[in-house]
Amino acid sequence: MARLTPNPQVRLGAALLAGLVLLSAPAALGLPKYRTQAAQQLGHDKDDPLWQLSGKVMPCVTCHTRPQGGQGWNAFGERLRAGFREQPTAKFGAVLFAVLEEGADADGDGFPDALEFYARTLPGDPKSRPAQALALLQAEFGKAGGLNQYRPKAGPPRN
Repeated sequence: MARLTPNPQVRLGAALLAGLVLLSAPAALGLPKYRTQAAQQLGHDKDDPLWQLSGKVMPCVTCHTRPQGGQGWNAFGERLRAGFREQPTAKFGAVLFAVLEEGADADGDGFPDALEFYARTLPGDPKSRPAQALALLQAEFGKAGGLNQYRPKAGPPRN
């Protein structure tokens, strides 16, 4: 049986195509703008050099009812939406901080939203709750900087 040898041009084309796919993967898989901003503001980007490629760092269900995002908002997502209605010209980080500053517990699980972010649980899902007792988590959160650690960073001065 005759053995077929791949054409060098076909191999080169396949290698280039594979390279383009690999190079575009981070852009295609990266977190959307709001999720990226929230992950950085909440410190979820620390200790993971590939955080922008991880759906676990700031999953869509942080605010949405469906794992792929889109239409349908959970209780925390609705709080953010209300924040944008109240402050339509505000930047995302300011709205996020204002919502967290209210000290609300959007999903009614007994843990304020800011503490849920600190514990890396979902503030819009009552089944996702911190394993630690509330008082211990509050003390740890306070030692770490409390709500101030989530305050948006001041941008460069405007002229």
